[in-house]
Amino acid sequence: MSSPLIIRNLTSRPVEVKRCEYHSIAPSLSQGGFANITQNVTSLFRNATSPAAPPVVEPTTSFVHEDVSIRIDPFKSLATQIRPQSANETLHLIFDTEGEQHRLETPTPTSNSTTLKPLTDNPRFNYTAVHLPEHSHLTLYSSANLPSWMRFFKDDTPLSALSIPGTHNSPTCHRALPSVRCQATSPPEQLDNGVRFFDIRVQPEAPLDPANDRLILVHGVFPISLTGNKYLRDLLQEVYAFLDRNQSETLIMSLKREGTGTATDAQLSRILKDHYAGDPNRWFTAPRIPYLGEARGKIVLIRRFGLEDALKQEWGGAGWGIDAANWADNTPNATCPSGDVCVQDFYEVLETVNIDKKIQYSQEHLERAAKCVCTLPAQDQLATLPPKQPFFINFLTASNFWKVGCWPEKIAAKLNPAIVDFLCRKHNESAGQPEAGGDGSTGVVVCDWVGHRGDWDLVRCIIGMNAKLEMREHGL
Repeated sequence: MSSPLIIRNLTSRPVEVKRCEYHSIAPSLSQGGFANITQNVTSLFRNATSPAAPPVVEPTTSFVHEDVSIRIDPFKSLATQIRPQSANETLHLIFDTEGEQHRLETPTPTSNSTTLKPLTDNPRFNYTAVHLPEHSHLTLYSSANLPSWMRFFKDDTPLSALSIPGTHNSPTCHRALPSVRCQATSPPEQLDNGVRFFDIRVQPEAPLDPANDRLILVHGVFPISLTGNKYLRDLLQEVYAFLDRNQSETLIMSLKREGTGTATDAQLSRILKDHYAGDPNRWFTAPRIPYLGEARGKIVLIRRFGLEDALKQEWGGAGWGIDAANWADNTPNATCPSGDVCVQDFYEVLETVNIDKKIQYSQEHLERAAKCVCTLPAQDQLATLPPKQPFFINFLTASNFWKVGCWPEKIAAKLNPAIVDFLCRKHNESAGQPEAGGDGSTGVVVCDWVGHRGDWDLVRCIIGMNAKLEMREHGL
């Protein structure tokens, strides 16, 4: 028999379970059909690219209920005495926050997260639940408005303190070689669903021709599309349009030179400065981590390329852009010499058995970020006190061209659900200490194949981990 339900509250306010209802399911569903439905529910934790969700199960009017009073404080987990539903039941839970009630049905009718239904008009709170039936575990997050989730944070929030979802080789959503394509959705769709870090690789088309400023989007030595070159300028127009619509937001963009030919980093840096990133109203190019207020409406440049000599003299001789040029290769944990970036980028998963090692490294880097407690300075200190917390950049990505089971989509199908499980059950917790000491940030989590078939749960979980920082900022 399954264990009683564990509930974890990852919101900034206490919640209380007030009522449990066990609804009977029609016999036609309980005889075989329901078993297939619950089997699909558990697929969330095995395969991020699972088939479309089964139809919603409608209970009959027959049910029993129990009034309870089970309080779960913010960022706490509680092993309740709520028994799990049997094979011919669904369990409905009524949650209360400051007199406002919300209903949740478990097992959820799809394999994705579920938004709780408010039982009042004009609710002040909105919640998302992730149900892990294999562990009899339920996690509550505050529901984020994904296109503009940064608006809830103050201007003096260090950008490196936030939990930020990102994508690896962000524009590689086109028809391409299987090891080249890393994304299921387009950059505009990624932005609308909360992604705020883009990993971009470019190749100067004609670095010796001053009149040709075109930068081809590539992944390694390959173009990102089999139907013709795609260019950085077109991608930037999409980013600018999003930021114009959502001026509370920012986008961190990591740029790196790849591809074929004889172009140099110095040539790339000059092209970017002269033709792309010279507008201070569009780009933040200071060689330091910004506060959110400085970055709103702009692209924040992290450069994975060296500078030409003239650009090394920018910003009083400090250089241009956040310096990640000496990024350690294939590393489980390394800090760039600038001190601004701490990265996990172990990508040589040569065999499928090594995916577990990649999961381990990814979880360890999440824990490093979670332990940090950011300094929240007064507004008048912004110009003189740069943030000290680095960007923890955590790549959940790997590939092996020669192994079908190690192509990006296949690795994401195992790694993404494992990280959802980790964030829901274990992130920022330690044995015997339900609330660890840090802010619980994830850092920047860089993903492959998020949003496939509408599954944005990993993104929602990452953004949801900002709740403790938000609570600190607003004195809750």
